[in-house]
Amino acid sequence: MTDELIEQARARARHAYAPFSNFRVGAVVVAGDGTTYEGANVENSAYGSSMCAEATAIGNAVSHGVRKIDTVVVSCIDADEPGYPCGNCLQLMVEFGVKRVLVDGLNGAVEHSVEELIPHGFRLESEEQ
Repeated sequence: MTDELIEQARARARHAYAPFSNFRVGAVVVAGDGTTYEGANVENSAYGSSMCAEATAIGNAVSHGVRKIDTVVVSCIDADEPGYPCGNCLQLMVEFGVKRVLVDGLNGAVEHSVEELIPHGFRLESEEQ
């Protein structure tokens, strides 16, 4: 299953819009029921308006009603080293209870827990969670 998810993330990365960084990233989110949602990074000449692949995939899942995410898979097809999620994306993962993060690398995927990547993520309780 992991290999299939990595390939799915790589396929999304091929559709990324990254004319400024040339750093194409794809992501796949796996909801608790096993449904997958995809995303790719979308850059903008106003850099702050750019969207990360992970955030795009999480937004896709949320727009379909998902509130708990099991796994996020990330692949950057233009890097020699694994492309780890940024702090903003990690905080999104905290918000939606992500259990594991798979980061694609030259020697295969590296698996992490969200707590390992962001040990002090910000948490508030809400009625919707």
